[in-house]
Amino acid sequence: MGRKRHILVDTLGLLLAVVVTSASVQDRDGARLLLRHLPGGCKKLRRIWVDGGYGGRLIDWVARRFKFCLEGMLRPRETRKFVLLPCRWVVERTFDRLNHSRRLSKSYERLTRTDETWVYIAMTRIMLRRLT
Repeated sequence: MGRKRHILVDTLGLLLAVVVTSASVQDRDGARLLLRHLPGGCKKLRRIWVDGGYGGRLIDWVARRFKFCLEGMLRPRETRKFVLLPCRWVVERTFDRLNHSRRLSKSYERLTRTDETWVYIAMTRIMLRRLT
């Protein structure tokens, strides 16, 4: 039973929202769930950088419903090797920091809501460590 973690972070890599779904859920559907769970403090969002998996009708849906734009961070077509995308590394760095938490290295939880709670707990620990 696989799981996917869909996260929304700010430019510092601090977690704004998380939704855990089964691995069979497509990225676009997971993004819709994630954006529906945005806290009230995220009303000032204007732009969200996403990778190539979040495209199609999702961009129009977000523009209509939330009044901000999804901007795709795609690799240039002419390159065939690895290219570091400017803003994508922030999310990957956050996933890496979360995976250092032993509880999140594997999915031990039966309920996805419990898994989301452990992600918030791990991020709280990371944020407190950065303050000290």
